[in-house]
Amino acid sequence: MKIKRKALLPAVGLVISAALGLQAHSAASSAKINGRSASDTTISIAPYFTPATTKKKTPNAEGFIQRWLLLEPISKPTRTNVIFTDSYLRTAFTTAYFPNQFTVIPKDGDKVSVGEQELTWHALETPNFNVKLFRFAYGLRKPTYGVLFWAVTIVNSPREIKNVRMAVGSNSGSMWWLNGKEAVILSGDRRMVMDDCTSARLTLNKGQNIIRGAVINGPGMSDFCVRFLDENGQPLKDITISCK
Repeated sequence: MKIKRKALLPAVGLVISAALGLQAHSAASSAKINGRSASDTTISIAPYFTPATTKKKTPNAEGFIQRWLLLEPISKPTRTNVIFTDSYLRTAFTTAYFPNQFTVIPKDGDKVSVGEQELTWHALETPNFNVKLFRFAYGLRKPTYGVLFWAVTIVNSPREIKNVRMAVGSNSGSMWWLNGKEAVILSGDRRMVMDDCTSARLTLNKGQNIIRGAVINGPGMSDFCVRFLDENGQPLKDITISCK
């Protein structure tokens, strides 16, 4: 019996080592929730965003809009992005999450309640052509996976401009409205590609035009880009962007 006990000792040691390894891995996994490591001590939305100013701002050289009001992510647990069909997205995006979500022009710092979440609107500018929603959520220590984002901005046009198209890219599914009317929907599990989908021909009114968008993602990086193309397919740049 003593011989058998000695023979079992190495095997027992291996089992204990494996169990400790799994425990350590589990602890490391739980410490990294939604892409955020517990060891992160200097989390920030910089350099991806800066506070929006009241200075005149036009689209960038390629026509992309870089000034937005972004709502902190709404929790929308989703295990996979393959479910993002047109019908799923229309249901998800037309669900009432907060009061006046299709008409409100929020101000920086405004708060809304969505279930048990209290979420804040942030008026921000990005130096990039795309708005990195993952970095926005991560930098604010908010959930980054299984989330739904709302974005609003105001396009000021010096004149009525007909036959423009809204060109959008997003990761993953998204839906966009211009002046309260649906402009374009991007369904499916997709990566963000500039001008991935374009709307039918639209008219920008002289004065203010409201863009409203919703972006949903399960696992993966969330971001989007938006610009207008004129009737010749060229980026529209003689407009200004504001948050109020």
